[in-house]
Amino acid sequence: MFFGGICFITGRDLSPLGVEDTVKAVLDAGVRWVQYREKGLSRREVFHQAERLKKLTDRYRALLVVNDHADIALAVDAGGVHLGQDDLPLKEARGMMGGKLIGISTHDIDQAREAEAGGADYIGFGPVFPTTTKDAGSPRGLETLREVVSIVSLPVVAIGGISLDNLGEVLQQGVSAVAVASGMLKGEDLHRTASEFVKIVAEYS
Repeated sequence: MFFGGICFITGRDLSPLGVEDTVKAVLDAGVRWVQYREKGLSRREVFHQAERLKKLTDRYRALLVVNDHADIALAVDAGGVHLGQDDLPLKEARGMMGGKLIGISTHDIDQAREAEAGGADYIGFGPVFPTTTKDAGSPRGLETLREVVSIVSLPVVAIGGISLDNLGEVLQQGVSAVAVASGMLKGEDLHRTASEFVKIVAEYS
């Protein structure tokens, strides 16, 4: 599995604990990959929070990837950046990031092929199922996910509506990891839910 097979995506509006306490809880449960996604703060505030999350993830020897902002990822020495289709082009991002990880969000087969040809280290593909976390269009489904996995050679990270109820089905498509936000935060006990995600993913490793 790619970096433990689970990427936890942060969101201030998803957890009453706050971003840093939420990240600590999922790290305590065994998650070792965090994507810091923040749309509502100033860039300065994003930088400072990313800096704090880098110190936290370092204590757990976990990977931190910053969403959208290649410059902030570099400034805090994060492990990489995750870019959407409307963000900095992959070629320019690679020139900035050097050998650090670059992930690209993709929503169809052509975008997946383009990301691979452009030198992405991994792709996020989805939404696989309906999701309210991010407006990424209609669900692509398991069949399309399986097709993307068979077409590209780089790691495919499934995203969108993934929960404990459908996690097994997603992993059966041959993905290298899953990205989860609200699906991990819906349970009453975050640590228990995150631990269950880790346990199920380990069964498919």
